[in-house]
Amino acid sequence: MNLTFDTAALTDFVNANRDLCVPFVFVLAIGESLALVSLFLPATVILLAFAGLIGTTGISIWPIWVAAGLGAFLGYALSYAIGAFYKDRIDTHAPFRYYPQVMSASRRFFQRYGVMAVFLGHFIGPGRAFVPVVAGVLSVPFVHFQIANLASS
Repeated sequence: MNLTFDTAALTDFVNANRDLCVPFVFVLAIGESLALVSLFLPATVILLAFAGLIGTTGISIWPIWVAAGLGAFLGYALSYAIGAFYKDRIDTHAPFRYYPQVMSASRRFFQRYGVMAVFLGHFIGPGRAFVPVVAGVLSVPFVHFQIANLASS
């Protein structure tokens, strides 16, 4: 299996589709931060590769940066809403019921770090899928959650 690819062709593709770069990054960032989706979407790797392409194409980084931040913020906020809606019933729904050890680890993470867990969760792979949901389940004050979410997004 050959995993090499033609970087010139990929760069040309990105240049030809400049108008789609911002929405593409926005959607990937939502997926990366949204509970459940982040378990199956390798968005971090894709976004890192895309960041390298941005440097070679001359596309402005600022709209891309804003789109990534807003997408991450929105994904985390939606995940919080899922946890707040389901509360303690969340453990009965897939995939949370299949990962009880991660759910309990996320709860311990909150017990240890408080609201700072929201900030740190953005930077921990599985944390992105579970930390905001657990914040909703534990009824972390919404304003505190959003401040930490915004700071880390």
